[in-house]
Amino acid sequence: MKSDMPKVVTRFAPSPTGFLHIGGARTALYNWLFAQHHGGKFLLRIEDTDRKRSSDEAIDAILHGMKWLGLDWDGEAVSQFAQAERHREVAYAMLESGHAYKCYATPEEIAERRDAARANGTSFRGDIWRDKDTTDVAEGTPFSVRIKMPREGEVTITDHVQGDVTVQNSELDDMILLRSDGTPTYMLSVCVDDHDMGVTHIIRGDDHLNNAFRQYQIYEAMGWDVPEFAHIPLIHGPDGKKLSKRHGALGVEAYEEMGFLPEALRNYLLRLGWSHGDEEIISTSQAIEWFTLGNVGRSPARFDFDKLDNLNGHYLRNTDSKRILELIEGTLSDAIGHAPTAEEKEKVILSIPAVSERAKRLPDIVDNVSCFCNIRPLALDDKAAKTLSGDDIKTMLSGVIAQLAGLSDWTLDTIKPAIMEFAEANELKLGKVMQPVRAAVTGGKQTGDLIDTLVILGKEETLSRLADQTAD
Repeated sequence: MKSDMPKVVTRFAPSPTGFLHIGGARTALYNWLFAQHHGGKFLLRIEDTDRKRSSDEAIDAILHGMKWLGLDWDGEAVSQFAQAERHREVAYAMLESGHAYKCYATPEEIAERRDAARANGTSFRGDIWRDKDTTDVAEGTPFSVRIKMPREGEVTITDHVQGDVTVQNSELDDMILLRSDGTPTYMLSVCVDDHDMGVTHIIRGDDHLNNAFRQYQIYEAMGWDVPEFAHIPLIHGPDGKKLSKRHGALGVEAYEEMGFLPEALRNYLLRLGWSHGDEEIISTSQAIEWFTLGNVGRSPARFDFDKLDNLNGHYLRNTDSKRILELIEGTLSDAIGHAPTAEEKEKVILSIPAVSERAKRLPDIVDNVSCFCNIRPLALDDKAAKTLSGDDIKTMLSGVIAQLAGLSDWTLDTIKPAIMEFAEANELKLGKVMQPVRAAVTGGKQTGDLIDTLVILGKEETLSRLADQTAD
């Protein structure tokens, strides 16, 4: 969908100091959807200026997480560190225009002033050298570059989520733009990059709201258009506290490893703070059509694993069985001790719809479809082993084998009547026959309807598994 507003450009700007965490993934999703909704561009910038903490492994994890979620970006990912010279250029331009000044204060002086301000109950604005004459400063003396914040007036940010938010300029400190070693600060780099990349809308966590007022002053000083802002609430745990690993503050790759589908996680993150009526299941095309910042709530959303599991279960039930097999094939190979054969794959594909009915994550499917592979003797869980204990059960299963062995056709229409006939002839309730048969052929796995399971396994495999449980 395209709008009448100027070309929309959003960006996602993670720091490569770790994985793509779940809050960052939601921020990326909202930026991607907003750009898609307006027919605009979605850009990716890696904020790698912290050279000590940034790593190639973290960059790879971020890129993988984005691709796995299906959040494709326009153009190449931009390195913030690579633009450092441009950032310095802007700092010196602000010096030339009088919107910034050189600060020769030592770290000790700054600490002393900050402590004194704290003791007096005031704020330290970092303005020690703001109005000082620098004529007599010795050449080569280290200095930082600070912005000269306005002393009077106020700044109002019209935020798409938070509404109008106003801050008095007197509350803003003369923040550093360039450190004494010549490296640009985050505040400066972000503004320069957003301007140079043509970003029109900055959508990020509301923990950055205070930064917006400081960054606004850089835009004003440079005579640049100020982007529009949308500061979205952070994600909390179910108990309302800050999200932790205990709650689900994990990397996107962890959710992939736990067996969540990317479309399920994407749907869940979309609804985690955004709504469209009572809709819960929202396709990507619907999300693009419906997404607006006006429907983002102001209160922190609460992460709930149970809801995510239920949503993932829905997507598993509605995903093509061949795709499910592709996703689980590696794990299935580990579970059965060999790469599944073509015959085994066919059986697994046929079994997936029934197995998926109760599944919440991909490992649930792996656990239950493994019994459709030719692994004998079949391992039994405790309940199945108990069901099959006793000589009377072995005798009964021998009778079932004889009954089924005589079938020329192995179909739903022939197997169930044969078992019912056996039960009736031996004056047994049908369940007393079916339960041991299920335990013998599945080992206790949840495979759905028993007769469907027997059809998928085939006559030879079914009779062999039953025979295994009659042996001494």
